[in-house]
Amino acid sequence: MFWNRLHTAVIIVWVVVVTFVLGIVVILVALFSRTGNFPHLIARAWARSILIVAGTPVRVEGIDNLKIDGSVILMPNHQSNFDIPVLLGCLPVQFRWLAKAELFTIPIFGRGMRGCGYISIDRSNRKSAFRSLAEAAQKIRNGVSVLIFPEGTRSRDGEIQPFKKGGFVLSVDAGVVIIPIVISGTRRVMPKGKLLIRRQPVTMKILAPIATSDYTRKTKDELMVVVRETICKAYKEITDQ
Repeated sequence: MFWNRLHTAVIIVWVVVVTFVLGIVVILVALFSRTGNFPHLIARAWARSILIVAGTPVRVEGIDNLKIDGSVILMPNHQSNFDIPVLLGCLPVQFRWLAKAELFTIPIFGRGMRGCGYISIDRSNRKSAFRSLAEAAQKIRNGVSVLIFPEGTRSRDGEIQPFKKGGFVLSVDAGVVIIPIVISGTRRVMPKGKLLIRRQPVTMKILAPIATSDYTRKTKDELMVVVRETICKAYKEITDQ
């Protein structure tokens, strides 16, 4: 237990330091970056450094499913805070987060997220939430891929939670494919509500794209069922191995 606590303390110190240093760099670089691509690469270096210090090996499967012309919507399940460095550090594509507004209030980190072009969504305010979705849809139509957690928050027991509808409104409005992603293992690294960080392997599987062109706002729930069933099936296959 002592070594786990020491390991956790080292990671926390590293995260604070690297977030401060690279956060400042991202803010400065963002002043001269119109696309946000270079700030995103810096953010990717931030994420990879955390995975290295944490001793978290990540096995990535299905990278070929990312080889799509144009923008996409990435939809992973959400197990832990460690999903963020795993996705940011190991997905070899440019994307922007659609993230809860609270994250943007964190000093340096939040300003860095804005510098990278990430999109804040205030789920406590319906009007603000739909305005954020409209902004995201416009970015996607302009060629930017967006990542959204369809569960909305981390799972406490490891099971896939019910999906929120907002991501699917965004999907049918933007008219681009959804790429489901399954993450397994991050809950063992850092469960929701726990601060202790453990050395555990993580698997990230990128699934085949799901077309949205046959769906509308009226039938978005059908699309949501298809995506959720796809993720649940793949998650069970990985965890049963």
